[in-house]
Amino acid sequence: MDERDGVYTIAVASRLTGMHAQTLRKYERAGLLRPARQAGNQRLYSVTDIRRLERIRYLVEVRGLNIAGLEVTLAVSDRLDVPGRNATREELQTAIDQASEMSREP
Repeated sequence: MDERDGVYTIAVASRLTGMHAQTLRKYERAGLLRPARQAGNQRLYSVTDIRRLERIRYLVEVRGLNIAGLEVTLAVSDRLDVPGRNATREELQTAIDQASEMSREP
C-alpha cells in the first residue's frame, strides 16, 4: 500500500490529528490538502495527508500562521520536496531558488 492511499475517514483523521472535522474541511476548501474520495463522496485521508495536517496544526498553533501563511509555507515546502533524496546539487539549488521566488511574491 502507498502512503498516499486514502485509508482514514474524516472522523478518524480528526481524532488522529486532534482537529475538528470542520477544520479539516476548511483546509480542504483552502486547497491545502486533497483527500481521496470514495463512492458516495466520502473523504479518505492517507498517511501523507495526516502528516500534512500535523504540520499544518504545528504551523497554526505554534507559529501562529493563518490560511494565507499556510498557503505560502506549504507551497515552498512542497517545492523543496520535489527534487527528492537523490537530487543533484543543481536540482536542489533550482528548487531553493524557485521556493525563494515563491516566498517573495505578493
